Amino acid sequence: MARQQLETAATNLRTASDATADEASDRLDDLADQLHDLATRDSGPDHGRLARIQSALADLDDEVGADAADAIDDADDAINAYRETIEGV
Repeated sequence: MARQQLETAATNLRTASDATADEASDRLDDLADQLHDLATRDSGPDHGRLARIQSALADLDDEVGADAADAIDDADDAINAYRETIEGV
């Protein structure tokens, strides 16, 4: 079952990665891969896993330029939209 919000977040992170370079780009690609994997698994991720990804995004948000930061913010919004659909904390 595809989780569209997580796919959208992964796409946004790929956009952010393209707008930056070096280690930040690699980290964004890794997070995009994680979100893509979580979006296509049989069972969805829990709040804790998504919170860790969002924490990494917050750290990266300070390291990148404006275009990449906007894409990261869009990804964060998509993750929040998905988190509203799952039970828990």
